[in-house]
Amino acid sequence: MTTRFKIDGLKVSLLGYGAMRLPTVDGGHANGWAKDGYSASGIDQKLLDAQIKYMLDHGVNYFDTSPAYCRGESEARIGRALKASGYARGDYVIATKLSNFAPQQYPLDKCKEMFENSLKFLQTDYIDNYLLHAIGNGGFKTFSSRYLENGALDWCVKLREERRIRNLGFSFHGDPKTFEWCLDNHEKYKWDFCQIQMNYVDWRHAKETNDRNLDAEYLYRRLTELKIPVVIMEPLLGGRLARYNYALAKELTPLDPEASLAKWALRFCGTYPNVMTVLSGMTFTEHIEENVATFSPLKPCSEDELAALERAAQALLKLNTIPCNNCNYCMPCPYGLDIPAILTFRNAVLTAKTLPSAREVLKMYATAVPEELRRADHCTGCGRCNPHCPQSINIPKELALIDEWIDSLKNEEARR
Repeated sequence: MTTRFKIDGLKVSLLGYGAMRLPTVDGGHANGWAKDGYSASGIDQKLLDAQIKYMLDHGVNYFDTSPAYCRGESEARIGRALKASGYARGDYVIATKLSNFAPQQYPLDKCKEMFENSLKFLQTDYIDNYLLHAIGNGGFKTFSSRYLENGALDWCVKLREERRIRNLGFSFHGDPKTFEWCLDNHEKYKWDFCQIQMNYVDWRHAKETNDRNLDAEYLYRRLTELKIPVVIMEPLLGGRLARYNYALAKELTPLDPEASLAKWALRFCGTYPNVMTVLSGMTFTEHIEENVATFSPLKPCSEDELAALERAAQALLKLNTIPCNNCNYCMPCPYGLDIPAILTFRNAVLTAKTLPSAREVLKMYATAVPEELRRADHCTGCGRCNPHCPQSINIPKELALIDEWIDSLKNEEARR
């Protein structure tokens, strides 16, 4: 397993585990939604224990979680799995977050309660990497309310001084002013690391997706200039760079017919030397095995390969896919829609080798969103989902366009 950085003398694995999509007993993942609420069945703790043990045995020692993941279950489940692994506490890195998203969680006493719960659930007396969670969401005013006006950031600095946390950092989505403020105040807060969304599409094209975004190349360069190590999230764009996509395969498969699309995306992220670890939300054991092999050791991308990845990124952007990373932050929908499934279905049609017929698309829709009440035509346009989307997708607008498209396909079939 390739390593670059150390935390308290421990070499940190370049591949890290993102604990947002834990495996469930029905074969899905615990950040997904079912007809009657969160995942169709409970988290498969036995499988998770085995997966964590496999990763530790093969050199993966960075585990990233949050109080907000998996309906609040992620920290406790990861804590149990790490405890069951037989490895000592000093053999792995735990990263978790101050995920005080709701206004009722802003007061400092609530932040302190969240931190103490994290320690309890993770069965530890310290956190290696503690993050201010998704600091750009909601703009600078929200960031100030969550971390500055309430004294939470100054309190986190004291936690580091007391060694209850070893390192202090933040994860970033969106608002440029918030990111720049944090870097401008680096001398004061001495950020130990920063977690950013980085992949070969967002490297140079994040702003093309949404003008509010900052390209990952810019984020990486700024952090590198300040010698702040980078942790990468969304290396596969929520799976969009791992699923079969003809536009991507056309550029990449000729270079290495045996390599999966996921391997190409992960190699890209690992190529850059200021990257501490690349997080992957690996629900399935076969994905863990493949990703471990990719990083054991990592083969950095050549200049020719980086050029091919840039061509693949441009080809993907031409398809005009919806930038949904299937994070499920928009869920639950108050009207029962399966928002991520609808958006992912739309992208699957666009990335097929040949455009499916109207009948084939309607069949795909029925399979992707089997319950009619959960489909796009039931969107009321209330907009409650929009503030929660890290990608700033105008979700009601996209659902309305999908509904119009489906109606046109139904009319086309009716005329046949």
